[in-house]
Amino acid sequence: MTPLMITLLVVAGIAILIAIGYMNHVVENNKLEKARTKVELNDRLRRCGELTETFPGQFMTPALKLLLTRLELNVCQRLLNLEKTSATTKARITELSALVAQGESIPVNNPPAPILTEAKAKDVRFLLEALHGQITRAAHDGFLPPNEAKQWIREVRHILVLLHIEFFNNLGQQSLQQNQPGQARLAFERGVQYLRKQQDPQMYAEQLQYLEKLLARANAQVMDKIAPVEGDENQLTAGLKDVEADADWKKKVIYD
Repeated sequence: MTPLMITLLVVAGIAILIAIGYMNHVVENNKLEKARTKVELNDRLRRCGELTETFPGQFMTPALKLLLTRLELNVCQRLLNLEKTSATTKARITELSALVAQGESIPVNNPPAPILTEAKAKDVRFLLEALHGQITRAAHDGFLPPNEAKQWIREVRHILVLLHIEFFNNLGQQSLQQNQPGQARLAFERGVQYLRKQQDPQMYAEQLQYLEKLLARANAQVMDKIAPVEGDENQLTAGLKDVEADADWKKKVIYD
């Protein structure tokens, strides 16, 4: 074997080792990417399920229910590409496909969840943030067309406004029932200010007028509470003046 042949064999051996190492690296990267994608999809699936089940009924429309079902179906189909033998995923896809086929006739069974506390309002706001995230991610993946995604982003903002309206209204009504017109006035005032700051306040003109009427009512009750106090002060002042006049008269009699 000539030195040239030996050199060629050595070079070929090194090239084969490099190729094997590269292929192993690619295989490992693919495994890691597949595992990462699987974790991400399962997290999105969990969030979609949470939104579908816990979103307050007063804000859930058939169109929104259909969107959430479509998003969940898309995630399940992508998961099935990674787990082709998963019977659970296949069964869920069949169930979701049947719901999507109903269009906006899809059943909406979410019960209303009155927004009575700030904690509850925050919980719903977090759900809206999660919904916003699901929509933007679906648009980024190419599942939702840009125009449809923009439309749903506007709808999320609209629901956020409705959430604030309900919260301030309920908070003020509770305070009125508890004979706390001052607290009620504060709640209604916050609601009025919030609506006036909207980019399109005319869209919420009816709700603004309603809150303004409640604000005027609460303010009138506050003034009614203040009026008797002022009357009591006037009577007290008059009484003190009578006492002082009586004392002055007695002094005059004594010294005269």
